[in-house]
Amino acid sequence: MPANLTPQYLAAEQRFKQAATTAEKIEALEEMMALIPKHKGTEKLQADLRRRLAKLRTEAEKKGGVSRASAMYSVPREGAGQIVLLGAPNAGKSSLLARMTKATPEIADYPFTTRLPQPGMMPFENIQIQLVDMPPISQHLYEPWMGGIVRQADLSLLIADLATDAMLDGIDEVLSALVNSRIQLAGKSALVEGLDKSLLVSYCRALMVANKMDATGAMENLEILRELFGERFEIIPFSSSSGEGSEVLRRTLFERLGIIRVYTKAPGKKADLGGTPYTLKRGSTVMDVARAVHRDFVHTLKFAKVWSSERSHRSIKFDGQMVERTHQLEDGDILEIHA
Repeated sequence: MPANLTPQYLAAEQRFKQAATTAEKIEALEEMMALIPKHKGTEKLQADLRRRLAKLRTEAEKKGGVSRASAMYSVPREGAGQIVLLGAPNAGKSSLLARMTKATPEIADYPFTTRLPQPGMMPFENIQIQLVDMPPISQHLYEPWMGGIVRQADLSLLIADLATDAMLDGIDEVLSALVNSRIQLAGKSALVEGLDKSLLVSYCRALMVANKMDATGAMENLEILRELFGERFEIIPFSSSSGEGSEVLRRTLFERLGIIRVYTKAPGKKADLGGTPYTLKRGSTVMDVARAVHRDFVHTLKFAKVWSSERSHRSIKFDGQMVERTHQLEDGDILEIHA
């Protein structure tokens, strides 16, 4: 199977070859890991990238100093998806993390309180989604390791501070710092007017959260956001202090991750709907679930039966019908595997 490497990946590979420092090599490899197509034809290449990245991180740890950042600040993925929180100083990222998860980040009314990435698990119905609070981004602070985490995340949340007159300046600084690191946040549209289309950049999916909606003057600033950024980003009003907008944010994040939850059952037994479902990308098939249950099922799977969830949007509901291996599943489906 051909690798079908993208121009963005090849550009990152060229930056790796030209890198002069360990930190630059680590950043380029992290970008390559984020950009490489994930399929059977690139499995060996992915393994080689992981091996080289692990070796460089070990070297960085031994050397110490600033070059340790990429090794120290990598965030292991957990849950059904990883979402990073991006924003200017005091935009309320840490408060949002504390409101939506059980994490206890340091929160203060002075800038740059967050120095390290802080993960927390956000519950949504019967699954957990990982939120990662990042250090604030400004014209004075943006470390190379931050780009690697943003690229590898499934989604970014750009936090806008409705309580300050400097709201637009803060957003511009964040977006500019990311573009300088060859990252463009892509909301409703992947291409943004004014961006040099000749640049090989990583497009990272993003939403905008309008935080502090209960502050004085917040509604006026919200209208400004909608006017200036409404065509580029989906904007979700939110208050980290009161929790207003929390449920809308939870469901929107789940939907934008593009994942489905699938339950499995043994033949002749009921499905355990109270257990943890398998989470897969939208468009996944019976074979994808079978592979997630046990890799041997790829070769031994005979057939499968599907029961539709009550919230399924299909026009035709499935009630134990036999389906092909390539049958696409929907959120909440129950799958009975016969191997």
